[in-house]
Amino acid sequence: MNGIARMFSKILIANRGEIACRVIETARAIGVGTVAVYSDADARARHVQMADAAVHIGGSAPGDSYLRGDVIIQAALDTGAQAIHPGYGFLSENPEFVEAVEAAGLVFIGPSASAIRAMGLKDAAKALMVKAGVPVVPGYHGADQDAGFLAQEAEKIGYPVLIKAVAGGGGKGMRRVEWAEEFNDALDSARAEARGAFGNTAVLIEKYVDKPRHIEVQVFGDGTRAVHLHERDCSLQRRHQKVIEEAPAPGMTPALRATMGAAAVRAAEAIGYKGAGTVEFIVDASDGLREDRFYFMEMNTRLQVEHPVTEAITGIDLVEWQLRVAAGEGLPLAQDQIPLNGHAFEVRLYAEDVPKGFLPATGTLSHLQFPPQARADSGVREGDTISPFYDPMIAKLITHGPTRAIALARMAQALDHTQVAGSVTNHSFLRALVAQAEFRTGDVDTGLIERHLEALTGDPVPCSRTCALAALGALGMDQITPFQGFTLWQPMTHLSEILWQDEIIVLRIAALGQGRFQVELADQIHLIEWRDDTWWIDGDKSPAQIVRHGAGTGAGTGAGNGAGVSVFWGNGYHFTVPDPLDKAETVAGDGTLIVAPMPGLVKSVYARQGQEVTAGDRLAILEAMKMEHVMTAARDGVVAEVLVSPGSQVEAGAALIRLEALE
Repeated sequence: MNGIARMFSKILIANRGEIACRVIETARAIGVGTVAVYSDADARARHVQMADAAVHIGGSAPGDSYLRGDVIIQAALDTGAQAIHPGYGFLSENPEFVEAVEAAGLVFIGPSASAIRAMGLKDAAKALMVKAGVPVVPGYHGADQDAGFLAQEAEKIGYPVLIKAVAGGGGKGMRRVEWAEEFNDALDSARAEARGAFGNTAVLIEKYVDKPRHIEVQVFGDGTRAVHLHERDCSLQRRHQKVIEEAPAPGMTPALRATMGAAAVRAAEAIGYKGAGTVEFIVDASDGLREDRFYFMEMNTRLQVEHPVTEAITGIDLVEWQLRVAAGEGLPLAQDQIPLNGHAFEVRLYAEDVPKGFLPATGTLSHLQFPPQARADSGVREGDTISPFYDPMIAKLITHGPTRAIALARMAQALDHTQVAGSVTNHSFLRALVAQAEFRTGDVDTGLIERHLEALTGDPVPCSRTCALAALGALGMDQITPFQGFTLWQPMTHLSEILWQDEIIVLRIAALGQGRFQVELADQIHLIEWRDDTWWIDGDKSPAQIVRHGAGTGAGTGAGNGAGVSVFWGNGYHFTVPDPLDKAETVAGDGTLIVAPMPGLVKSVYARQGQEVTAGDRLAILEAMKMEHVMTAARDGVVAEVLVSPGSQVEAGAALIRLEALE
């Protein structure tokens, strides 16, 4: 600790959200001061509130703030910070930023610029790994990019093959090819996507692994030597984006762990790696986990989102290690001193509309509660707004246990008691995934989610008992008083209207007194009681909780204009309370108007007034949350009006284009 005390009295975190909060927590624990940076959108963000000092660095878009390396460096100099922690994303793997930080006399808490460059391009990195004796997937990683030559190489490798952009990431510029006659079209498509995403059309060709598992090894180096902190399994993915991670990998043998760990250490030492990094392997699990069936995929030269599961099984604070090594200390532990205790899981809770294809969402978090039995890494609080400018992560939930089964049971329990209102989320999807039969047994691979997508992504429908509780909340009857609803001659009755998605549900409530209610819904009648601080429904004890939120709500009041009611009962069920004095007109569902599904930036407009279009034609592109969303015609027609132009910032529900019927 003396190295930290001498060198870093203050650090700047060049990031936002949960990772900025995570770094601040460790820095505070070891007595290091912190400086946050923030954009216009993040002026009241949690990481700004947590830090000792905060500096405004520009507009809401990342290019106007978190990607402005010169402004961030100046903020560090102006506040007296001696080092910069990049977090992940943004500038964390930008070698030019590393060089600029060091040129300013500051310490970059991470690897050298040369190490980042060595692993920055997939083809060069794989050539380096071959030289270091690290196994790589059979394939072609050379400079000759002639389409005919690449097709010949694919034939040599043997179909199916995978075309991958050398500068790729997140699945962009990647295509699986089953047959030779499909190769040229797939190559053109991969190159076009790579050009738009990375400005680099170069690709490599690899053998497609039949039952792939994504297993990565956490490494840590001091610039000369390196150690590994065991592996994580990240096979549960959708569109090459990780959903659930666990450590250690299910089915891992001690022999394979030692072999794979040694290969990861060789990879790190080959580039003089300093700090925390991850060596990612693709594993052919078609015949179980074998020592001759794992292959180097890439190295992430930064801290990973899923690092908490490694911390859980080792008891090591990786951010503390980052600070200590950056301050000049050697590796805190030798390889044989690094423990492996139990099992851990991490799930990523996102604001996204799963039934609509995992569409990123926004919203103000009117209610947010995490269970005490799980670690929750979050950059938001109740009342915060999920911005359209950044990744829509709400939190990471992490559980640990002595066995995989216990850790997974704790995760299921943690998700049951996680409560979020104010935005749609992937909460019910995560609950379904944790309960999925193959996953529970550890039989995982990267295709598991896609194979079971329909079963995992269904939108949970509230039962009549859930609706009854929501109706009580809509009338404010969840605020129980001793004689609520009592009348001298008969029970007081109320009508309650609640809106579930587009359906108005009408319920009749009879308040029987002493916290007892009779609720009628269609042909269902439920007796609901509040006793012993718990809801009882038809004589059965229920773990459900009612939360009212939105405009006009408060202790002891009913749900007012624009208000909502959420019932948390395993899943979260969110209802709107219609206001009879404010009947809003709805947009016709006949495809006349093309509207924005979320707040975003109009990237391109293809429609022209007077143009004839057919159903499915591309009309515009909306950019939101680092993704592009193609807006298409819902029916045949003629473009009557184009209501936006490229560069326009629009809100959710904003009309973009109006169509009229063909004559």
